[in-house]
Amino acid sequence: MHTITRLTAEDFRNSVPGLAGLLAEVVADGSSLGFVAPFDATEAARWWHERESAVADGSLHVWIARGADGVAGTVSLALERKPNGRHRAEVVKLMVHRDARGRGLGRALLTTAERAAARAGATLLLLDTETESTADHLYRVAGWTRYGVVPHYAADPAGALRDCSFYYKQLA
Repeated sequence: MHTITRLTAEDFRNSVPGLAGLLAEVVADGSSLGFVAPFDATEAARWWHERESAVADGSLHVWIARGADGVAGTVSLALERKPNGRHRAEVVKLMVHRDARGRGLGRALLTTAERAAARAGATLLLLDTETESTADHLYRVAGWTRYGVVPHYAADPAGALRDCSFYYKQLA
């Protein structure tokens, strides 16, 4: 069983080591999240620390899923601050530890972010993911609409170029 909690600014700061360990593990496992090897927990912690001000000002919401073995997953929601885009938000960095996969945790984290976006007034959600990945399948079955695929959009952790699928979901 996992408990999903939205992190306050202070909780976020204290959770960076666990988030960094998760990020480093998921990248080492081959997930394309914007990083290439070599990538370790120190670099992952630096990346998470760079998000502290956005968490503190409320433009980035971060949830963490904890289980008996520690941090099992996370998802973030980036709220658009431009006046003409306040109706939209982006789901970013949905990750589940390999030992917690296949039990619905990714879907639970995604649903958490979708519900929070609706409460924040967002009516349009966006995200992108590696085409034909497990996450790609999750978004399709969760009712997201793929609006395009860009070939060779980003390198995976090993440096191979991968296609990327872009999705949206209308909330209202």
